[in-house]
Amino acid sequence: MLTSIKNPLVKQIRKLQRSSERHKQNLCLLEGTNLLQTAYQVQFPLRILMATCQWQEKNYALWEGLQTQAEKTEIVSEEIIKAIATTVNPDGVIATAKRPQPLSFPPDIKLGLVLETIQDPGNLGTIIRTSVAMNVSALWLSADSVDLDHPKVLRASAGEWFKLKASMEINLPQLVNYYKNQGCQIIATSLKGKISHWDLDFSQPSLILLGNEAHGLSSELASLATHQVKIPLANQVESLNVAIASAFILSEYQRQLS
Repeated sequence: MLTSIKNPLVKQIRKLQRSSERHKQNLCLLEGTNLLQTAYQVQFPLRILMATCQWQEKNYALWEGLQTQAEKTEIVSEEIIKAIATTVNPDGVIATAKRPQPLSFPPDIKLGLVLETIQDPGNLGTIIRTSVAMNVSALWLSADSVDLDHPKVLRASAGEWFKLKASMEINLPQLVNYYKNQGCQIIATSLKGKISHWDLDFSQPSLILLGNEAHGLSSELASLATHQVKIPLANQVESLNVAIASAFILSEYQRQLS
């Protein structure tokens, strides 16, 4: 059993609380029973799995299953779990895993989501969860956004993070132009939009562009849209939270295809 927070392995994993170290080590942190339960269900490969004796005894079947997916396992003290975790009250289990790899441009997507400069991890996690529920094929995120594997993103996704093809993309305009040339309709949310999301025809391949919480899409990305869409709002409300806006549009996609 590992009991010292000065242990070299513990110190290395503890560094993953920082974005720069997650990039440097090419690893992310998976915290908590709910997240690791989903990781087990989808057979997500793990690097190092750590749990307290109490957690192992309480979740023995899950522990046995997760061990088959992990390269290394360790029983550790509660002090170590608390030192590594980013949550205030960790429940006794943590794992490390390889960070998401860059996603190529799949040729046959039905619906893709392109997110530009999304800063709030709660918003991104919620968008990911909604995307899985609404059958989004793939998600791309600009490089100046919050990390896809930020611990708060993973928690906000409620485990659905594992089920969506997603990656950072350095050149979003290049990505959008690629799919535009493949015949995809490019849908941008805009306060100046001339049609509502109800007027869209989702029977054809589509990309939805969503922008920064405060400033929306950049003019460069917005200019590539074939459809400028405005969500109808009442009572002088000008705009919606980006996660809520995505849910409105994605639910219309799901309604048309169901």
